[in-house]
Amino acid sequence: MNITMIGTGYVGLVTGTCFAEKGFNVTCVDLNEDKINKLHNNIMPIYEPGLDKLVEKNVADNRLSFTTDLKSAVSKSDLVFICVGTPENKETGHADMKYVYGAAKEIGEALQGFTVIVDKSTVPVGTGDAVEKIIKETNPNADFAVASNPEFLREGSAISDFLNPDRVVVGTDNEKAKSMLANLYKWASDEGFSVMFTARRTAELIKYAANAFLAMKITYINEIADLCENVEANVEDVALGIGLDSRIGKKFLQAGPGYGGSCFPKDTMALVRTSEQFNSPIKLIQKTTELNEARKLNMVGKIKKAFNGDVKGKDIAILGLTFKANTDDMRESCSTVIIPELAKLGANIKAYDPQGMEEAKHLIKADITYCDSKEEALKNADGLVILTEWDEFKNLSVKEVTDLMKGNLFIDLRNLYDDKIMKQDSKIKYVSLGR
Repeated sequence: MNITMIGTGYVGLVTGTCFAEKGFNVTCVDLNEDKINKLHNNIMPIYEPGLDKLVEKNVADNRLSFTTDLKSAVSKSDLVFICVGTPENKETGHADMKYVYGAAKEIGEALQGFTVIVDKSTVPVGTGDAVEKIIKETNPNADFAVASNPEFLREGSAISDFLNPDRVVVGTDNEKAKSMLANLYKWASDEGFSVMFTARRTAELIKYAANAFLAMKITYINEIADLCENVEANVEDVALGIGLDSRIGKKFLQAGPGYGGSCFPKDTMALVRTSEQFNSPIKLIQKTTELNEARKLNMVGKIKKAFNGDVKGKDIAILGLTFKANTDDMRESCSTVIIPELAKLGANIKAYDPQGMEEAKHLIKADITYCDSKEEALKNADGLVILTEWDEFKNLSVKEVTDLMKGNLFIDLRNLYDDKIMKQDSKIKYVSLGR
């Protein structure tokens, strides 16, 4: 089967490359000529470990190609995946569907022969119906079906997530489309992975429900971390103790400064707005979104408290800017809230991140110094704050830190270090979460 991916962002490029790796002929389409030209030269528009090598391999094997010509690609395809952005509308909280609907119209104009159009982007319930209507209005004679196939890729481990999925969810009531998508994911079924077929609207809701649940789990353990500090308990032991219960599980029980990224913030808000639209408000998720935003501001208070209540004039080294490690994604990162607030309080910020520096310059609304290394950021600092759990921040020695800094404050908002060991060292003042 020939496959077209509309959009070469995170979802489209990773998914398309992995489909090519599984032996399908894949064309990735993007209207951005600069992005396509860079891909022709194996320059990735995103940072994802191993993606450049996998792209290079499948281009060399003639299974993966890139173009700006949507019409030509779609006309030759059996399956067309819509992988464009669905950003949050900041005024309404709903997902902004203009890119999805625009893609649907262009696809409708290009269809030739029976084609399955697949919503891969994270979209609200009922989007498949809207896409179907747009294509019918654009091309009344088109022979097609619309399906939902939500993505469950984690940035930083997306290739592994695709090739070793927890589950594959496909939503369609069209038997021909179901057969084609079953064939597309036959490799997953043959390898023992769960491939689930359901109604289209159900598939659309599964994605939102999954992300909202995980966001709620993160928010819950952050609340427990605050309680642990007040009752002198250890949040890591609490997380382990409850996570060993198979009904709860260990994942997403790491205390931190609040979730961010391209998915959880916008997906939780979109689910809240959808639930309100259909008169079934989900108050747990509404509260989760509020608590997560408050969490980021609370971290400013925690840092300020560590500096004895005043950060004015303090030189603070910030290690980590992206919302998580192994990505260059800065969207909704806690750093975009914490750093400007510290700067407003008069702190002098020196920041370093292995991948997120360029994007940070656009998103962090504060006058700060960007450094080329962690050593440069730490030099002559009064204290350091770890915001992202990059591997290179996990092995800092106390001597290395104290030799570089003029102060001794070590604020670890990812709990990367053993607090018992760190607190035994008189050379530093160690602060972490829930311990």
